[in-house]
Amino acid sequence: MLVLDNVNLSLGSFTLTANFSIGPSARVAVMGPSGAGKSSLLLAIAGFIPPTSGRVLMDGQDLTARDPAQRPVSMLFQDQNLFPHLTLLQNVLLGLTAGRSASAAQLAQAEAALAKVGLTGYGNHKPAKVSGGQMGRAALARVLLQARPILLLDEPFAALDSDLRHQMLDLVVQVAVQTDATVLMVTHDDRDAARFASHLIAVDNGVAQPPLST
Repeated sequence: MLVLDNVNLSLGSFTLTANFSIGPSARVAVMGPSGAGKSSLLLAIAGFIPPTSGRVLMDGQDLTARDPAQRPVSMLFQDQNLFPHLTLLQNVLLGLTAGRSASAAQLAQAEAALAKVGLTGYGNHKPAKVSGGQMGRAALARVLLQARPILLLDEPFAALDSDLRHQMLDLVVQVAVQTDATVLMVTHDDRDAARFASHLIAVDNGVAQPPLST
């Protein structure tokens, strides 16, 4: 279970409070007006923004002082966070190796992950040579390899057309089921939220409300 225990964020004049828990395997849409703090909420869970007070806990373990790399969290950003000088296979391998040399077993795992997201044969392509949807699939393949219990999505598919976006959302659900992950996704689209989420967190007026069932 993910718990935000009286978390308070303060960035200049911006403040945000969150005090709630999210059960295991929940799929949560995070919605609210632009600038309300949706992305900041995810960044705090991931460890990129330290809270001014309060704690972030996962299954009773206090994550508040841990660096992002030490947290059981994977995060997808709007730009997919792929390195342009690396192939798709090399980008996916970072989910296992963090830049170290890969073993034959790890290579096989990465290729299997690419296959699961429909990218068989694309491992040697660099991001600039594939479509936005294929880049999103590669980023999901990396997440699949990491198999961390918390997955955060900061509108990674917002630039895609509706058909591709829906395909990516369906893939996220598959990944979540396979890894038993808790997923939080920032979105402005009610239809995407309805397609993806079992719960909704509304963020507005400096408060991230407790999740409600959709």
